[in-house]
Amino acid sequence: MEGAKAHLREHGWVKIPSILTKDEAAHALGRLWEAKKTSEASGEETFQPILDPNPSNVRVFYLPELDEYFRDMLTHPTAIDLTKSLLGEKFLVSNFSANIARPGSESMALHSDQSIVLPEPWLDVWAVNVIWCLTKVTKENGATLYIPGSNKWTRWQDVPENAPELLVPFEADAGDIIVLDGRLWHTSGSNTTKNEDRAILFAYYSAPYMRPLVNWTAKLPSKLQQTLSPELKELFGLGHIGYVVKGDLTYMAAKYPGKLNGGPAST
Repeated sequence: MEGAKAHLREHGWVKIPSILTKDEAAHALGRLWEAKKTSEASGEETFQPILDPNPSNVRVFYLPELDEYFRDMLTHPTAIDLTKSLLGEKFLVSNFSANIARPGSESMALHSDQSIVLPEPWLDVWAVNVIWCLTKVTKENGATLYIPGSNKWTRWQDVPENAPELLVPFEADAGDIIVLDGRLWHTSGSNTTKNEDRAILFAYYSAPYMRPLVNWTAKLPSKLQQTLSPELKELFGLGHIGYVVKGDLTYMAAKYPGKLNGGPAST
């Protein structure tokens, strides 16, 4: 794991094989298709024109609401350990969704996960995406494409005009995970096969002082919230107290000596 963490810090990604067995990945895929039905029955769209060129890309959002199986995946020790190596001990689940690239699906726009939620410059890692591969992932069936070294880019002007020519695929087996630094530039690939689906899940974690993409307090039913473990409640930000940036806490302690020991520095 130390070598994996070092690779993640330097290159902005790392692949960890066989986190799920092939049978477990197939089971998760079956649960995903059931979640799609449940989501559509509740009125959620599984085709998002703002993201994908055609309906061959199936998007299933709000996975933690739909199945306990996906809630358990969010606390998998390996995924959590690698996320902590970039974000520190405290972070939130910003989103957890699926993208099933069916034959004929095409690429979405090139982006980094931080570039779509935070203004430049991106000077540190404030988001991590854990990709769960539920099927074999190849260039031909729509593997995620990334630009090596792009985790070092800090502004839009760093993105070269020939960026699409620099893309290479993340190829993986069913059951592997791929962990991405939020600054790594990537896009979905096109599925050029005739009869092969590519199914992956995106567990998107973010720094605790960032507003999550999903307001879980509003999205998760109250009865479901009451059943969650303390770890999941914290990851979903369901407590009534937010987090303080470590650097800000140090600044406040210096500016208002003695004020932080007995409670909030409110004066």
